[in-house]
Amino acid sequence: MGNLLDPQQLLGSFGAVGLFVVLFAETGLLVGFFLPGDSLLFSAGILAATPATSAAHLPLTSALVAAAAGALLGAQTGYLIGRRAGPPLLHRPDRPRVRAAALRAQGVLDRYGHRKAIVLARFIPVVRTLMNPLAGAVHVPAGLFSLWQVVGGLVWSVGVILVGYLLGTRIPGIEQYVLPIIAVVVVVSLVPVGLELLKARRRPSER
Repeated sequence: MGNLLDPQQLLGSFGAVGLFVVLFAETGLLVGFFLPGDSLLFSAGILAATPATSAAHLPLTSALVAAAAGALLGAQTGYLIGRRAGPPLLHRPDRPRVRAAALRAQGVLDRYGHRKAIVLARFIPVVRTLMNPLAGAVHVPAGLFSLWQVVGGLVWSVGVILVGYLLGTRIPGIEQYVLPIIAVVVVVSLVPVGLELLKARRRPSER
């Protein structure tokens, strides 16, 4: 049985199906905020770059389709859950971690507006789990949410896999350095958020 917190073991046990399930849970269900979305995507790309004869090989097409489907369907499910259950779902005092994450997601939504927040949230662990039900709970228009969650979901899921795949095809033995590289990927994925924060700080001084 695969360990849900160990990307390589999970992919080795369940392959593309495991990739789909974890991304769906992380982006669509409130219990999924502890799941390793970024590291799982990167590991999937590395495994796709291994020789087809290797037991660890994961077909690139299968990985891309499973990741995109899980990320997009999960986000849409989270939105529908939030739309139906409303704000009380995210602000329960008996679930302080969910409440704290919901407040962080609300801060991103308030700061950047619907479009940017939905896209940027994909690159922020925990926030990407809570942004989707939050968007439903505060009644972000369904069409607007669907469009931008698809944009953000594809850039995140497909993009991180392709980064892992390209590095895997060019650097022999890269699987030995997965953990430090994943840390770099997470940091790089936060660059868009950092740029937006810098822009937000400069605006008041420019007025």
